[in-house]
Amino acid sequence: MDARGKPNERNKRDAENQRMRILLQQKETGLYFKDVGSWVRQSAEAMDFVSSTVAIDFCALNRLPGVQLVLKFEEQSYDIVLPVRPSDRFSAKQPRPAG
Repeated sequence: MDARGKPNERNKRDAENQRMRILLQQKETGLYFKDVGSWVRQSAEAMDFVSSTVAIDFCALNRLPGVQLVLKFEEQSYDIVLPVRPSDRFSAKQPRPAG
């Protein structure tokens, strides 16, 4: 950043060249999702989801409580952590018939 707090050209290029991985992390333990029933400490070993939507849908379908979405970059200072809120979208409840 320059003296005015605006990104300079070098910082822009660095950010553009960062590869982003989409991971799920247990809030309480800090462990990352690797596979069904398998959580790991190292983010490099974690499953990389194709999109954040797929990761969130996976959480809902598998009823994974207490997880957050981590957008992980090579440079840790760029990492973004987002909460995953429970969804009724994939609820097993069926609508009641009218009447």
